Amino acid sequence: MGHCYSLDLRVRVADFVEAGHTCRAAAEHFDVSESFAIKLVRRARDTGSPAPARQGRPPGGGKLVPYESFLIQTVEARPAITMPELAARLLEEHGVVAAPAMLSRFLCRCGFSYKKMPDGGGVRTRRRAG
Repeated sequence: MGHCYSLDLRVRVADFVEAGHTCRAAAEHFDVSESFAIKLVRRARDTGSPAPARQGRPPGGGKLVPYESFLIQTVEARPAITMPELAARLLEEHGVVAAPAMLSRFLCRCGFSYKKMPDGGGVRTRRRAG
């Protein structure tokens, strides 16, 4: 995966090209790749800034978000439900296929934690605020 160059270097490369030099000359002068210089100048022209774009997937997405209330209500009604059972209920009632591990991570993000019991089972409980 690539890395971000500093904003200072980006500005210098963009200014060098604006001063009348080619992108390839700027790349050689600043010891960066030609494709970086070309893409940087295009980005500065299109957006008005040579700053890097935000990396990664935007937060808040995912296929389980629309079913958050269903999942929370199901777990609160039956805290000892296993993730495979919850996945089966989600498939049965909404037609959505979800892996048990995905459901577990989703519930953890919603504030639930898994507490083991001495009998070998466990329950999901909400974490307390504070």
